[in-house]
Amino acid sequence: MSRITPEQAAKLEWIRAEVEDGSDEHCFEVAAGEGDLIHIRQTDEPEKIVTTTRAKWQAFVLGVQNNEFDHFVEDA
Repeated sequence: MSRITPEQAAKLEWIRAEVEDGSDEHCFEVAAGEGDLIHIRQTDEPEKIVTTTRAKWQAFVLGVQNNEFDHFVEDA
């Protein structure tokens, strides 16, 4: 998977997930990149970016919607 430079990351339109308590700490952000790339980062470490494809991102989102990952947060 290709890496994204800080300059490229700064030009992206990052969408921040809403946090229940309204804080801006440790938020999850997602941005569409060139072609079919999707970039994911956390606001407290914006230089660490995970890049995946749109198809894999869609599969993940569908998995979340279908409760496939609920066992990761059962004790939360």
